[in-house]
Amino acid sequence: MAAEPLTEMEAAIETIMDTLHTYAVSEDWGFCLSFKVFKKLVNQELPHFLKDMGSLDEKMKSLDVNQDSELKFNEYWRLIGELAKAIWEEKVLVVLKE
Repeated sequence: MAAEPLTEMEAAIETIMDTLHTYAVSEDWGFCLSFKVFKKLVNQELPHFLKDMGSLDEKMKSLDVNQDSELKFNEYWRLIGELAKAIWEEKVLVVLKE
């Protein structure tokens, strides 16, 4: 990466990717998340965003497009996209209510 300080957005993206890598390698899954590691990541890193989501098993299955019982980068990124969309919609609702 560049020697210059990262912007806030660049740092956020780097954090998202570092988090995936940290959890994936914790179980020697390379760059994928097993069901077990996915649950650990969600419980430790996303407790506020996914607290009302329901079953983590069902969420994992919905993200696991190729149904190989692991989340690869693109499938993990879908989760991030869904969370970002929910945050955006919440912000839009606040503005519309004003």
